[in-house]
Amino acid sequence: MFFKKLFGKNEETNNNDVLAAPATGKFVPLEEVPDPVFSQKMMGDGVAVDPTEGLIVAPIDAEVLQVFPTKHAVGLKTSNNTEILIHIGLETVALKGEGFEAHVKEGDKVKKGDKLISFDLDIIRTKAKSTITPVIITNTDAVGSITKGTETALTKGQTTVMTVTPKQ
Repeated sequence: MFFKKLFGKNEETNNNDVLAAPATGKFVPLEEVPDPVFSQKMMGDGVAVDPTEGLIVAPIDAEVLQVFPTKHAVGLKTSNNTEILIHIGLETVALKGEGFEAHVKEGDKVKKGDKLISFDLDIIRTKAKSTITPVIITNTDAVGSITKGTETALTKGQTTVMTVTPKQ
């Protein structure tokens, strides 16, 4: 019974948004992100990834709400209305789009694992504060709970990093 509740697809878990890692790399707790806007959860709660390759994929089936003009961040919304911000690197807005390529646009419907943004990891390493990529739930007021994954080595589109339960 306990394992069925934990791993089974019962009715309670069907309403949850299970987010996979948007990038391959190392898991970083949000509290350890070297930027207070993220570490102090000013924009919302979540996790972060230190990517080992320059590709961001959709962590879940969603609609693209926004691709920032500088292509360093993308906003998504799930069918449960969970709003997700993926912010590639820290202080990357100053790059004004250098090294970033968007593969989606506002209004696109994406499936988990679809390519969202590719980027040059070396440019970010040399010209930005950090490659650490926060994955933030921005509408935490609409969320009942967020359960964070425990894996440290993440595979894009596969490893679960967060389960978001909407408010009932």
